[in-house]
Amino acid sequence: MQMSPQLPKAAKAFLKALGILLALPLLYFAAALVGGLIPANAGWKEADRGVRIFVRTNGVHTWIMVPAAAAGIDWRGIARPEHIKDPRYAAGNYLAIGFGNRDFYLNTPTWGDLSPRTALAAAFGGGPGLVHVEHEHDPKADEYQQPITLSLDEYRKLAAHIRRSFDLAGGRSHPLLGRGYGSADVFYEARGRYDAYRTCNEWTGEALRAAGVRTGVWTPLSQSIMLRLES
Repeated sequence: MQMSPQLPKAAKAFLKALGILLALPLLYFAAALVGGLIPANAGWKEADRGVRIFVRTNGVHTWIMVPAAAAGIDWRGIARPEHIKDPRYAAGNYLAIGFGNRDFYLNTPTWGDLSPRTALAAAFGGGPGLVHVEHEHDPKADEYQQPITLSLDEYRKLAAHIRRSFDLAGGRSHPLLGRGYGSADVFYEARGRYDAYRTCNEWTGEALRAAGVRTGVWTPLSQSIMLRLES
């Protein structure tokens, strides 16, 4: 009588672990899809007049672009001209503000510098966060920049939420001088951590939800933010 072959226990355990590892990313992206589709602030309507902001994306990461000064909120005391390599860019009238993983920001100046370790850590790991600020002038609406008009109250709530992301110990911001992608931007020490739940895009979603804007209840992906704004 021929016996059917049996997999060794170690092989079974390995295959089970492999199956779990393959399933986790699929479950994550499925949850991200659902979280982006379920709306927070479902009854929100864009203001007819107020403060115009933009939500910007590069397809992976999102920023919130705010006026340098509007509705009694002046960011120029936090993002000062001397913080960037070329202070002339600080004459711009908008700031693009984002949040991200410290290690990813500092060690990936270009996509060509992205290592598997850094990519995995950014996608599914965690660590300290940094705030990224880029000075811009007269941004225009396009496929990468979605404008939103907020009421004065909504904008003040948004600004308060963003401000809380900066480490303002000692009553001032703390730039990493000389660290940025170009001459018009710089990183700042931040409050809060980055992880697979609270990604750069979920930070954007948090800020929009705090302002009362309709967006997904969980927005870990750029698409979670942008598709909701375009609908």
